[in-house]
Amino acid sequence: PLQMQTLSAIAFDFNGTLSDDEPLLCAIYRDLFAEQGRPLTEAEYYATLAGSSEEAIIGGWLGVDGDELAALVAERIRRYQELTVDGRTIAGGTRKAVMYASGRVPVASVSGAFRAEIEPVLRAAGIADAFTTLVTADDVTKGKPHPESYELLVTRLGIGAGEVVVFEDTEAGVAAALDAGCRCIAIRGTVGHERLARAEELVDAIDVPLLERLLA
Repeated sequence: PLQMQTLSAIAFDFNGTLSDDEPLLCAIYRDLFAEQGRPLTEAEYYATLAGSSEEAIIGGWLGVDGDELAALVAERIRRYQELTVDGRTIAGGTRKAVMYASGRVPVASVSGAFRAEIEPVLRAAGIADAFTTLVTADDVTKGKPHPESYELLVTRLGIGAGEVVVFEDTEAGVAAALDAGCRCIAIRGTVGHERLARAEELVDAIDVPLLERLLA
């Protein structure tokens, strides 16, 4: 297991990590892409798209850009907001773990999703106040696996990258965290564990005992 020398902050990816919503996202993309005449299978989503930016997922799959891409991204966000308004995608154990951590160190979420998607879910789950900062798709020009989002986080927090432990669920996220110099724990479930091999540790869930161990 990961041994923490100096742990000054904890960061959580959002989709599939804090929020158990990758199946929901997959269903939204599948509906959207079928409507656009380019059907997507569940296997294709998890094999090639999960964890990437909206531009990479929608633009890459449908071959659109500019206003057409922007309109499709907006529609994808609208459908997501409708389905997550009650906060149910954030499990009780995860909520408790976030609150536990936030009483001890700064807690952040670093996500390829947009602030307009993330904030309502955090509020509905009752944990919005636990977060020191959110780094979202609105804040960066290069999505994961590029390390820009985690580099921005480290700059905002004013600490060394090696003092940040990141939770991620895809190899794009793991790569972004590690390439920025952060530590990384991967959550099993979204992709096969062999694709998360770069992470320092693999866990099945985010819960209070895990955070107690990290912050002991």
